[in-house]
Amino acid sequence: MRRHGAPAPLLVLAVATALAGCATTEVPEARSSDAAPATVTVFAAASLMHVFDTLAERFEATHPGVDVVLSSGGSGALAQQIVAGAPADVFASAAEAPMQTVVDAGLAEAPVVFATNTLELVVPAGNPAGVSGLDDLARVELRIALCDASVPCGAASVELLARQGVTAAPDTLEADVTSVLTKVVLGEVDAALVYRTDVIAAGGAVEGIDAPGAASVVNRYPIAVMADAASPDEAAEFVAFVAGVEGRAGLDAAGFGEP
Repeated sequence: MRRHGAPAPLLVLAVATALAGCATTEVPEARSSDAAPATVTVFAAASLMHVFDTLAERFEATHPGVDVVLSSGGSGALAQQIVAGAPADVFASAAEAPMQTVVDAGLAEAPVVFATNTLELVVPAGNPAGVSGLDDLARVELRIALCDASVPCGAASVELLARQGVTAAPDTLEADVTSVLTKVVLGEVDAALVYRTDVIAAGGAVEGIDAPGAASVVNRYPIAVMADAASPDEAAEFVAFVAGVEGRAGLDAAGFGEP
């Protein structure tokens, strides 16, 4: 079993078919036990890293001979790597815009939204700076981390802060949500905005604080098989698995909302 391989030498950040409402999901035929070994390379948004680790292990357990390799990072960066020729079988993005970049390049068709996510204010365990709400992100004496606006968590943060009339004073803008969360866990910043799923995944290392208006700024997560996938059948099986009953259970446990 392999995990978190780099998408390609160019990658700078290496750290279902249908499911919509009550629509019927077409599941590919089960893989034959004597089929040749196959690798499914999955490019997934950083916020999916933990849940996809779990789902990949469960998928491999029921698909002997299939090895899932996960490569995570900012969705925009991953999309650009795919367009530049990095080999991927599946792409799962934290927003629809990066996926559209891949679709427009003719490298994916019919992506399916399989999950949603919202933002939450996060502070180190114990909340040493006494942060209480979004307004504190404007306090210049605090150390603040946000995702860069070029990635989905950053774009959502910009929208949320604008809607709430908060002019944040970030000390650092990170390339993906995992990097933001890491700074909070290490106590390098006093507060940040991440996805609620990241707060759940971090457990007692951080504390989450509800962000007013966050429920109205929703990130929709699409997934698709790449047009030039090296293992297209297995890739389709993985997408169906993520968008199916077991995938949904794992996503629910991780805090992701339904499409």
